[in-house]
Amino acid sequence: MRILVLGHTGYLGAHVAERLRALPGTQVLGGGRSPAAGFPVDLAAVRPEQLAKTLASAAPDTVVNCAGATGGDAVTLAEVNARGPAVLCAALRSAAPAARLVHLGSAAEYGPGRVDSRVAESAATSPAGPYGATKLAGTVAVTASGLDAVVLRVGNPVGPRAPASGLPGRIAGLLRAAGTDPEAVLRLGDLSAFRDFVDVRDVARAVALAVTAPGPLPPVLNIGGGRAVPVRELVRRLVRLAGFAGRVEENAAGSARSAEVSWQCSDIGAAARALGWRPVHSLDDALAALWGGDGTP
Repeated sequence: MRILVLGHTGYLGAHVAERLRALPGTQVLGGGRSPAAGFPVDLAAVRPEQLAKTLASAAPDTVVNCAGATGGDAVTLAEVNARGPAVLCAALRSAAPAARLVHLGSAAEYGPGRVDSRVAESAATSPAGPYGATKLAGTVAVTASGLDAVVLRVGNPVGPRAPASGLPGRIAGLLRAAGTDPEAVLRLGDLSAFRDFVDVRDVARAVALAVTAPGPLPPVLNIGGGRAVPVRELVRRLVRLAGFAGRVEENAAGSARSAEVSWQCSDIGAAARALGWRPVHSLDDALAALWGGDGTP
C-alpha cells in the first residue's frame, strides 16, 4: 500500500508517518512544503490541476492530510485549513478517485461545549474563532467531496516532541528554561478552562486504523481522551515532573479564547465502534513522554 502523508514533518504528521511505516507492506511517501518532502506540496497555494499531476506521480492508495495551520492571521488559517482540503479533494477526484483520504480535523470545530457533557459527531458546530471556523470549512470540503474519506476530529494533542505553539509544549519549554531556580516565576494566562487532551501516539494509531479499515467509514470520528481535564491540572503535573521550585502566577484575564471555550470534551464512542480505537496512553504517560522526550509508540 502506498500512503502519501501531507505535512509529514509537522508535529502530528511526523508521528503519523512513523506509525504508518511500521505497518507491513506499506510505503510511506512524504508530501509538504519541507525540503525533505519527496512530493513538494503547498496546499495554501497549489492549483488543483498542478496537485493532480503530483498525485498522479505519487499514485497513492491512501492520502493522509496532516497539513494545517494552528496560528497566524485569518487569511493564513483560511488558505491552509479551508482552501487546502478543498484543493486536495478536487485533485484527488481527478487523479486518484479510488484513494482513501484521512483528514485531520479539530475538536475546535465544535466551539464551546456544555459543562459535564461530551460532544458527539452529530452535534451542531459553532466554532469560536478563525481557527475552528477554517478547520470546519476543511471538514465540510472533505465530507462533501464524494471520496472515500474520513475526518478525524482531534482533541488537544500532547506527548513527545510537542511544539511550543501548543500549551503543553510551551509550558515544558518555560519549565526547562527556569530549571530549579527557586526564585523563578512562571507567568501564565487563564488556566481555568477544561480541555480534552489526547496522546499524539494515540492519534497516530487512530490514523493507522483509519487507513487500514475495510469498507467505508463514518464521515467524521472524534479522536480524543474522552474526558475533560482542567488546564490548571495539566500545568501542575508538568511542574511536578520538572521539579520546578519557583512560583506559578496566573493571569485570569490573559486568554480570551479560554473564556469563550471553557469546556471541551469529546464522545469517542463512534471511533471505538468504527475503528476499534480507544486511547491507550494516559495523560500522565503523555506528559512523562513530553518531559522525557520518550517517543515510544
